Amino acid sequence: MTSVPLPSPFRSHTVDAGGVGIHAKVAGSGPPLLLLHGYPQTHVIWHHVAPALAADFTVVAADLRGYGDSGKPAPGPDDAEYSKRVMAADQVHLMRDLGFDRFAVAGHDRGGRVGHRMALDHPDVVTRLAVLDIVPTRHTFANADAAFGLGYYHWFFLAAGHGIPERLIGGDPEFWIRARMGARHAGGTPFDPAAEAEYVRCFSDPAAIAASCSDYRAAAGIDLEHDDADAGRRIEVPLLALWGERSFVGRNYAVLDVWREYAAQVSGRALAADHYLPEEAPAEVTAELRTFFTTGSAPRAAFTTGSAGA
Repeated sequence: MTSVPLPSPFRSHTVDAGGVGIHAKVAGSGPPLLLLHGYPQTHVIWHHVAPALAADFTVVAADLRGYGDSGKPAPGPDDAEYSKRVMAADQVHLMRDLGFDRFAVAGHDRGGRVGHRMALDHPDVVTRLAVLDIVPTRHTFANADAAFGLGYYHWFFLAAGHGIPERLIGGDPEFWIRARMGARHAGGTPFDPAAEAEYVRCFSDPAAIAASCSDYRAAAGIDLEHDDADAGRRIEVPLLALWGERSFVGRNYAVLDVWREYAAQVSGRALAADHYLPEEAPAEVTAELRTFFTTGSAPRAAFTTGSAGA
């Protein structure tokens, strides 16, 4: 079941999205499905799930800008380079380069936030959206309390200025990755050592550390400006929410009720896991995504893995 890196049917594809290279692994020949990862992972978080889904979909497992083998532009003063609006536009560019004007999206953690913004900014592009172990950014900040501050302390640490998190994480990035992930895993399938080694490799780049901090600063700044401007607006396409019953999200939010304030058609359930659903509960995630994205799916796509760039 485990394959790190993704097995040979998956081919690398990198596009230039406004001067930033966006990297993905692509395989399959069915309806297009974009898979987006969270922090501090890369597309490798889908290493259990992507090969199984490639039997039914054209799977595009992408690295967000700032992560993995995608480009890592230096953050500017307002962190606009890592706004979810810009990160979503990157992925739309990637999919169009692959020949897909409309596609489904599944995003875990930060990738779910990018998917949420994509469905708002590109409503004619996203056909269905699955979000894994998140509630909307705007809701989290509007309802932050002591439990949130303790459970999600990294949101505030990573958003701190003056180079503080970059300097501290950069002193021992491997410790940060392994400690951060280990603290949010509870039973289920253990992390694959090869996957963890890949996360450490990618995150040992100072540019990746700076980019990821900018990602969180954007969430507390420019992303909230964009979200406030869209207050009251709901996603119209079907949305599936999955979350870990042992995760902070599962323990602290009425997840479906929250998402129904932001999306018109919401379904979903908790899985027996903590935060990293694609790695902790891969069989359940695969089954849920296959069922959700098969319903009302587009005709089979013409793309083949031979089309992908080296």
